[in-house]
Amino acid sequence: MATILTLAGDGIGPEIMTQAVDVLNAVNNKFELGLTLESGLIGGVAFDATGEPLPEETLERARAADAVLLGAVGGPKWDAIERSKRPERGLLKIRSELGLFANLRVAKLYPQLVNASSIKPEIISGLDLLIVRELTGGIYFGEPRGIRTLENGEQQGYNTMVYSTSEIQRIGKVAFELAKTRAQAAGRPAKVCSIDKANVLEVTELWKQTMIEIQQADYNDVALSHMYADNACMQLIKDPKQFDVMVTGNMFGDILSDEAAMLTGSIGMLPSASLDEAGKGMYEPCHGSAPDIAGQDKANPLATILSVAMMLRYTFKKEEAAQAIEQAVSDVLDDGLRTIDILDRSETGLKQVGCQEMGQAVLAKLVQ
Repeated sequence: MATILTLAGDGIGPEIMTQAVDVLNAVNNKFELGLTLESGLIGGVAFDATGEPLPEETLERARAADAVLLGAVGGPKWDAIERSKRPERGLLKIRSELGLFANLRVAKLYPQLVNASSIKPEIISGLDLLIVRELTGGIYFGEPRGIRTLENGEQQGYNTMVYSTSEIQRIGKVAFELAKTRAQAAGRPAKVCSIDKANVLEVTELWKQTMIEIQQADYNDVALSHMYADNACMQLIKDPKQFDVMVTGNMFGDILSDEAAMLTGSIGMLPSASLDEAGKGMYEPCHGSAPDIAGQDKANPLATILSVAMMLRYTFKKEEAAQAIEQAVSDVLDDGLRTIDILDRSETGLKQVGCQEMGQAVLAKLVQ
């Protein structure tokens, strides 16, 4: 029997997690998946309870689980505490400790939400791209790092962006394999766009060279292109459908995936998966803890619910159950239900709902 550890976290985390767990329990029963759910602490609530943003108990339970479902971490309540104890450090640590090196973020525009995006419909209609982000290396983890005092008394902050060939090869192979899978399903040629700043950063010059070597050695059937990160940001707005799979490092992936999220109408619609080499993963919405709306029933639970679908697809290989969740979300949007972040007030026939009502509407579609 497989085990899933749920970590609701901070801010809107408990609200969206409640709805996602209801959906997960429903598909567990409907498809007889044999999944067992446990819960634990991470982030600010974990610090309040234990003095650590990632308690050892949580980490051990995460290691023992087959998958982890995360809500969100952080908030202004913890901004003044020691940096090493802040909620975000717990998130970075669990990714690193579990070896979750491959972050997958799907930016797919549901046709019902074409008017919720700030981009013209003709630019984004039919959008379905995947960003593969290296998650345990790069500038977020590189050493040395810190804040130091110079001889003249001035303070200086510094970080190190570093990647080894093996780290680049590992994430590159994930991107090429997923490109082939997506292309086969869609009946079109496979393509990968690698994002770098090889014109100014030696670390990404190595990144680009390694991607070329991988493609030439093992993936001649996948078209490989390259783009500088700043241009990629522009092209995502100008012509996002030119991309299928984008692969990049930690910092650039962080920026690009949040930008891509807004193409879909709201970051509240974007799920993500973070996988280790064996396919075990942690699944979470791409949005943050949104403390400004926490406890007000305003949060959009759909990204977390869609993260459950990704979990069933990538870790548990339960495609039918994953598709059932995605179809339920689409059906609810067909019914005109919208949380405030995806509500287009110029469109008729829509109903604004809260987090709970949206989640329960998806649940109802699954159990009907």
